Amino acid sequence: MRRDSASPHDVSQSVDSNLAKAVSTVANLLEKKGGDVVTIRPQETIAHAVATLREKRIGAIVVTDAEGALQGILSERDVVSKLAEVGAEVLSLSVADLMTREVTTCDPDERIIAILQKMTDGRFRHVPVIRDGRLIGLVSIGDLVNYRLRELEYEALKMKQMIVG
Repeated sequence: MRRDSASPHDVSQSVDSNLAKAVSTVANLLEKKGGDVVTIRPQETIAHAVATLREKRIGAIVVTDAEGALQGILSERDVVSKLAEVGAEVLSLSVADLMTREVTTCDPDERIIAILQKMTDGRFRHVPVIRDGRLIGLVSIGDLVNYRLRELEYEALKMKQMIVG
């Protein structure tokens, strides 16, 4: 006899007991990623902005005034679109000439899945994170997708552990 029933206690497992109960928010992502944001002033040239994008290996740069208030966002897509329109003279234009002024932002307490949906619907890839009117971070679609994939891998592992025992 294997004495399977001789276990001193029985532990019941369920999806609820094995999966994280917390809802993933932008704040959770920023805790891991950090809140560093590359910014530029509106009066800078596109040439300077492009050099910064390349140097920092980023796809967008947040435009702020001298006090750090959000003025807009400039993405690679903004530059390429204008480049196709006017050619190399785009480099002498100011950031203010090309930046997107009406920027979709998010709060750190917003759910990651909601921000992913906003980005998909609006067809943009970067969202500044604002708390109490101040810029505290920037999330890209890559950041959000990677965070969510890690979360799903963790959930799959926990479910496998629940099934296997």
